[in-house]
Amino acid sequence: MRKVAIWRSALISASETFIRNQADSLGRWEPVYVGATKTASTLARDTDITLFRAQRDHDFLRLRLLGSSPVLRRALTDLRPDLVHAHFGGDGWLVSGEAARAGIPLLVTLHGHDVTRQPESTGAKGVRYRRNLRTVFARAAGLIAVSEVIRQRAIGWGADPAKVRVHHTGVPIPAAVPTGPKRWDVAFVGRFVEKKGADDLLAALATLDAPKAVFIGDGPRLEEMREYARSLRVDATFLGAQPAAEVYRLLGESRVVAAPSRTAADGDSEGLPTTVVEAMALGLPVVSTRHSGIPEAVADGTTGLLGAEGDREALAANLRKLLGDQDLQTAYGTAARARAEAEFDVVKQSRRLEDVYDSVAGQRS
Repeated sequence: MRKVAIWRSALISASETFIRNQADSLGRWEPVYVGATKTASTLARDTDITLFRAQRDHDFLRLRLLGSSPVLRRALTDLRPDLVHAHFGGDGWLVSGEAARAGIPLLVTLHGHDVTRQPESTGAKGVRYRRNLRTVFARAAGLIAVSEVIRQRAIGWGADPAKVRVHHTGVPIPAAVPTGPKRWDVAFVGRFVEKKGADDLLAALATLDAPKAVFIGDGPRLEEMREYARSLRVDATFLGAQPAAEVYRLLGESRVVAAPSRTAADGDSEGLPTTVVEAMALGLPVVSTRHSGIPEAVADGTTGLLGAEGDREALAANLRKLLGDQDLQTAYGTAARARAEAEFDVVKQSRRLEDVYDSVAGQRS
């Protein structure tokens, strides 16, 4: 069996289930998780290979500044993977130099902020990031974009169009749709950062007839959103970050999932939020926005309802329409589940990813 090193510099945050689910679903390729530093989270595993003790480790600083590291070089030599698959453009650059020196093909998945917010940074930081991004574009044997919008942004920053292909990561498809009682009218899952639009959702909920909402996730704006919900007198329960199994349980107890994503003031943008597809897989209708790759998953008027980014009135109207019509919820939810099964099943998508691995790494055994 051929071996792929799954590279994530900070291995691995609780919000990055999409990385675990994808690699764990490989069949013909053996994944080995490799990172620079260990992140304490529900996704951490004893089998993860991390190379440095901390962010300020001297050799890690050298890697970040120069793109070279004897420690990383030895790790790749010892592991002898047939391919390195890095997630996010910046992490791709970190591993690209040593992968090239070891003669190991590199594939990089671009997820969103790595080709939206980060390249638009000002000053020396922006200059350096754009230079590194062009370098990894040149070194990588292949580039994956999680949506067509992200593909176009990568090309705009200098990626060879022939190298960049769209591949949807996929999510686990539960054997059955939850059929138990609904505890929540609206569910939100995501980090509390500007691009997720939690404040837009709270403002929209405040105009509805007392819906019960659950907010799952953490992030720098969590306390701000708690206070905003109190000020609006919205019936909102904030549960913080939860393990994947608990997130699925809570979604199953919800009528509608809201994902009011928008482009942040600093340019930060989604790729294609995993939460949207997870909700669809559970047979839930999605109320969201025409943002980045979301319309590639949510078919407006078929599997959910879409509005313009930041349009709180449209968001409220779409929520009101779905919450007031059980038959519509059922119809959209059924169509959402069918679409998730056909286009976003992580097992099927990981098999397709292995075809990409084969083409990038060559057919040699």
